[in-house]
Amino acid sequence: QVQLVESGGGLVQAGGSLRLSCAASGRTFSSCAMGWFRQAPGKEREFVVGISRTGGVTYYADSVKGRFTISRDNAKNTLYLQMNSLKPEDTAVYYCAARPGTADYGGSYSSARWYVYWGQGTQVTVSS
Repeated sequence: QVQLVESGGGLVQAGGSLRLSCAASGRTFSSCAMGWFRQAPGKEREFVVGISRTGGVTYYADSVKGRFTISRDNAKNTLYLQMNSLKPEDTAVYYCAARPGTADYGGSYSSARWYVYWGQGTQVTVSS
């Protein structure tokens, strides 16, 4: 089992920044591939970014490339998402997700079904 708790969401003006955190407990965090997804009202959950268990491989959705940065600190069992140049269309509930025991390459990082454990989410609201 892996327990995931997101934090860092809030209300920010367009062009601003936020840093989300996802604290993991339970099973060894360093063995897990991790991802961030988001879900806006009335829309399906969508992939934002994924990172391999070592941090050596990352995958970004085109909509956030150049603005968002994923990172992880395996010593602190924490996943991060630095979000810059935020836009109103980034407004959503952001979820972190984990999949244990995955090699750096070959995973379906962009598929929500690939992940096993999910956090409760944190709300990000970007005002125009």
